[in-house]
Amino acid sequence: MSAQPKEKAAETRELVLDRLLDAPREKLFRIWTDGSTYAEWFCPKPWTVTKAELDVRPGGKSLIVMKGPEGQEFPNRGIFLEVVPNEKIVFTDAFTDAWTPSERAFMVATVTFADEGGKTRYRAVARHWSAEACAEHEKMGFHEGWGIVATQLEALAKKM
Repeated sequence: MSAQPKEKAAETRELVLDRLLDAPREKLFRIWTDGSTYAEWFCPKPWTVTKAELDVRPGGKSLIVMKGPEGQEFPNRGIFLEVVPNEKIVFTDAFTDAWTPSERAFMVATVTFADEGGKTRYRAVARHWSAEACAEHEKMGFHEGWGIVATQLEALAKKM
């Protein structure tokens, strides 16, 4: 059995959303790091966020509870791995409180914000532990859902 080249393995476990948003990166970053805004933008309607607790610093924990259209709630716990103000946020669900491993590591997400022609290049990359988890996330609607979220994020930033 031959090993898959590192680049090829990453391609089979990575989903990417890349958009040019008409909003300053400082506003987009502020929204991403302020849990009080999550109900307005973080998931596609009819889904909602009922709780967003964020300790935005490397090692800081997060809890985001999403509520589905039938009333079911999905708590998403994780930690922040890297935070560069107005540039980058890296988080994962592989760990929860105080570096306690989660029951099922699903992904590491990197969100970046870069100035581009008076707008912001917004890039969200979800890296998964396995090709199967990546395919599952894609089937759940990664591209459509994260695209809707980016549009809602942009609209909220324009209102600020």
